Amino acid sequence: MSIEADDSVDADAESETEMETSGDTEISTANTMRERAEESRLKLYVLLSANRLVVTAALGLLMFGAFVVVGSLGGFHENLNTGDTKATIFSTMLGAIITGTTLIVTISQLVISQENGPLGDQHERMSNTMDFREYIGSMAEEPVPVDPSAFLRKLVDETQQRAEALRDSVSGSDDDQLREEVDEFTDSLTGNADAVREELDGARFGSFDVLYGALDFNYGWKIFQVERIADEHADAIDGDTETLLSELKTALSMWGPAREHIKTLYFQWALIDLSQLILYVSVPALVVAGGMLGFLGTGPLPGSTFGVRNVLWVVGAGFTVTALPFLLLVSYIARIATVAKRTLAIGPLILRGSQR
Repeated sequence: MSIEADDSVDADAESETEMETSGDTEISTANTMRERAEESRLKLYVLLSANRLVVTAALGLLMFGAFVVVGSLGGFHENLNTGDTKATIFSTMLGAIITGTTLIVTISQLVISQENGPLGDQHERMSNTMDFREYIGSMAEEPVPVDPSAFLRKLVDETQQRAEALRDSVSGSDDDQLREEVDEFTDSLTGNADAVREELDGARFGSFDVLYGALDFNYGWKIFQVERIADEHADAIDGDTETLLSELKTALSMWGPAREHIKTLYFQWALIDLSQLILYVSVPALVVAGGMLGFLGTGPLPGSTFGVRNVLWVVGAGFTVTALPFLLLVSYIARIATVAKRTLAIGPLILRGSQR
């Protein structure tokens, strides 16, 4: 009984392994990040593509609307008019704004401190950057563009050219499966490259467009397919084709550090922008919190407008304005965290976590 049970466990394990690896031979796969994420277009648009200020404004309107609707339907406006609830709310927000602003200034200082350092460190950074540029330049046999979007487009062009050269190299091969797989691989890479080029065309660094285009090139899966083709068809591949496969793999591998460098620069840029915006918004937020606390306090606010108590309009608007620094933080960190999660691995290591 125990031997049969062990055999059954081994068979199940082997079956599960085959199921997990059966997709490795599927050359054409989802290329863009939205397709790979298996999430709704609207969700990814809000998290990534939408302007962060628009997202912040939308969150503010939702907060204001929820405050007014809940207060009206639940009859909670009496608590605002008769108790010291208003004073409690805005005194708490006053302290939160000051504490939050101090924290953001600290984050900004940490980001800026990464750019500071002794001469030796700066020289090493410069040397590493120039070494990478020279390597890409020698691979492309021409100077490398300095604009981030043009630089990434150059890498995409170089990768596509090498894939097409590989297809031409195996076009006369007697291995039908090799020709079919290389054709399918080249078509998939070319389609992905065209989409990425279109996204990068005209994109300026500072906006999210450059990084979004970089995220849409599924280079990790393509590296794996190059390795798989080279291994499974080793007998049918001559020396020239083997060299082309190696060059294609090198070109694809350069996308990893290039994307990570662009991502790091964008994160620093976005965090500095976030720090500035929060500092700018914190001043009127402090004025509103102090005004609500000093001028209204615990006193009642009679009357109604459009069938809604004035106290709900005023307190809801004041609360929304004082919450703007936090809403800015939410909108920016949502994008940064999403990008960080999608780019945890570098190279041909594909992560697929459970959806929660």
